[in-house]
Amino acid sequence: MNQIFDVVIVGGGMVGAAVACSLGGSSLQVAVIENAPPPPFSPDQPHDLRVSALSIASKKILETVGAWQGIESRRVCPFRRMRVWEAAGDTEFCSDDINYPQLGYIVENRVIQLALLERLADFDNITLISPAVINKIRYSIGQPSELTLDDGRVLSTKILVAADGGQSRVRQAVGLGVTSWDYKQHALVIYIETEYGQQDITWQRFVPTGPQAFLPLTGHYGSIVWYHSPDEVSRLKALPLNDLKNELMAAFPEALGQVKTVLATASFPLKRQHAQAYVKPGLVLVGDAAHMINPLAGQGVNIGLLDAAALGEVLVDAVKQGVDPSDLKVLRQYEKMRRNENLKMMTVMDVFYQVFSNEVLPVKFLRNLGLGLAERVLPAKHKMMRMAMGLEGKLPKLAKGTPII
Repeated sequence: MNQIFDVVIVGGGMVGAAVACSLGGSSLQVAVIENAPPPPFSPDQPHDLRVSALSIASKKILETVGAWQGIESRRVCPFRRMRVWEAAGDTEFCSDDINYPQLGYIVENRVIQLALLERLADFDNITLISPAVINKIRYSIGQPSELTLDDGRVLSTKILVAADGGQSRVRQAVGLGVTSWDYKQHALVIYIETEYGQQDITWQRFVPTGPQAFLPLTGHYGSIVWYHSPDEVSRLKALPLNDLKNELMAAFPEALGQVKTVLATASFPLKRQHAQAYVKPGLVLVGDAAHMINPLAGQGVNIGLLDAAALGEVLVDAVKQGVDPSDLKVLRQYEKMRRNENLKMMTVMDVFYQVFSNEVLPVKFLRNLGLGLAERVLPAKHKMMRMAMGLEGKLPKLAKGTPII
């Protein structure tokens, strides 16, 4: 059976599902292919290990496409403060300083995905195909793309959207290359129960071996991210959970509080990757398929959601203007909106990582000076906060809370 669509999105994760939601209610016929639908949510379940720190811009995108209510009805932890420090200096950012209720929200990735997929069901022009496995991808310039599924269905589309992650099969199939390198560090993610009640602060401390971070979760729970060498992360991950708890208490600052229990762990390597182009005729990359960023400030999901918002805006505007949305000139508008913005964010994160991972004395002096200035030069500090929160800068309409349909 052959099915014809205007847009087929490969990957129904957070970014792919957000692209689909942004097109919901338009005249475009859209299919979303997801091979592994997330298990349903229950409020008595433990928190997932994979969580994201959503910016205010991301919240506005999710609100405007109608998915935020589904997130709030499940589980979300707002935070008002963020602290960054090392031995010789520190600074704290607080939403009260710019008269805003929150800096951001810690949300489990699965909760975001479930809320978005739930929202898709409200749109007659969206078809979710899940679970589904793609057996074959056929892409050729000037012709519709064809995807053959394992059940024999063939999907034909004018616009193929790759939202299938850092190892994107679609990106590889269409011959788009990437520039990438490893940071020679791994991140150990540790799910803990603490003596503290629900917290409203996320913090990051820098030590010679790498950053140590805390993300608050609902109730007496939190997520620790411990950056270290691959060998040390392997050693820590192999420890019995109670032994790992003892190592945590010895290595982490007093701000962590008493850890009652270490509940689960996971780890991943740190890698930077950027596609050499985001578009080809009838083909678009979004999210991790287009870029992978150092997770230091939790911006990966946020810039992915900005991709989704920008692509939705460009495609809907083209339809409104009577222009073929699959035209390369249209798709390049999306690339123009996002590629340089993403590159700037990736570069800032790289500089931040290199500066705070460096023990050379002049560099240490400059970063401590920078932390001190951030604490004292309030206009610059507040500007930095607003930019990080997505309250300023070049933003798609959805990130400003403006509907596009």
